[in-house]
Amino acid sequence: MIKIAPSLLSADFAYLKRDIDRISTADYVHVDVMDGIFVPNISIGVPVVRSIRKITAMPLDVHLMIDRPVRYIKAFADAGADILTVHTEADTPEQITAALEAIRAAGVRPALSIKPRTSAEALLPWIRGISMVLVMTVEPGFGGQAFMADQLPKIRAVREMIDRYNPGCELEVDGGIGPDTAGLVIEAGANVLVAGSSVYGAADIPARIAELRKG
Repeated sequence: MIKIAPSLLSADFAYLKRDIDRISTADYVHVDVMDGIFVPNISIGVPVVRSIRKITAMPLDVHLMIDRPVRYIKAFADAGADILTVHTEADTPEQITAALEAIRAAGVRPALSIKPRTSAEALLPWIRGISMVLVMTVEPGFGGQAFMADQLPKIRAVREMIDRYNPGCELEVDGGIGPDTAGLVIEAGANVLVAGSSVYGAADIPARIAELRKG
């Protein structure tokens, strides 16, 4: 089954409850957290995630694009995250391991993300113990970027890795996903699609979510 995770980065934060209600046919709410250090942008933090948790029962897929994420795992878990994704590039291997252990200890699903210039092999030390891999098909930090087709071989490589070492792990793709690219990433092995502007910019949001799910 293909899952859709609309990104709130493309929502109107003045009407956040309305825009979350508008994606009720999706599977996850994708929440992008940026610190202005790991990526060149600042978005939201713990208080907003806590507020989102109060207004929806949908699973919160919280993507931590932050430096040294182990420092904030408990806070985001307590705020209501269901999935916490950290980047392999955000700290030393030892501290990434510590972050994943903290996520599991908090009863939250652990996930790992890799940026476009990071190889699939970077996931190998942790692949057996995570519930999701997020492959970025744009440079993280800003919404509305164009899909990087040169990441398709990496998605296929990650799918092979998952099938070999951790078949229950989900494979999520984020960046430039829309009607013209959804089929490409699904064919490459993705089963969770993050889409921001293509969902929130659609005239009929439920129809767009259904369209993306079909690839």
